[in-house]
Amino acid sequence: MRCPQCGARETRVVDSRDLEDSATIRRRRECSACTFRFTTYERTEAARLVVVKRDGTRQEFDRERLVAGLRKALTRRPVADGVAEQAADEIEAELRAAGAGEVPSSRIGSRAMEKLRGIDQIAYIRFASVYQSYEDLEDLKREVDSLYATRGAPADVS
Repeated sequence: MRCPQCGARETRVVDSRDLEDSATIRRRRECSACTFRFTTYERTEAARLVVVKRDGTRQEFDRERLVAGLRKALTRRPVADGVAEQAADEIEAELRAAGAGEVPSSRIGSRAMEKLRGIDQIAYIRFASVYQSYEDLEDLKREVDSLYATRGAPADVS
């Protein structure tokens, strides 16, 4: 650590303590050359999470993009505010907990669909219709029928 006063590289830690959030450490340091005292803050940096797209390209995970997709699916649905953010937080935490630096976009999409399925079935169908890009109405009908089957409702609603 360089001294901000004289630029010397030799400093020693005089005092060290965790801050309230436990993710930041406050350190009081003293320069060995000029005895100037200063404070530094150390914060752990979350590992980078890289998304591998279907075409093989890679880009940094963007939580806001995930939230936007979930919000769009939940538009005008009777759900509490902040549900999309909470679902995105849970998805991101699961991805980071897995410990992999690279995650296929299909895994993120699948997790988003699972979350939406538990939150609101209409939002789930909206998201799935875009994400799965159903070829025809039969594919969409099969997905809706599977929802009915899991609810215990009659599957044939023709």
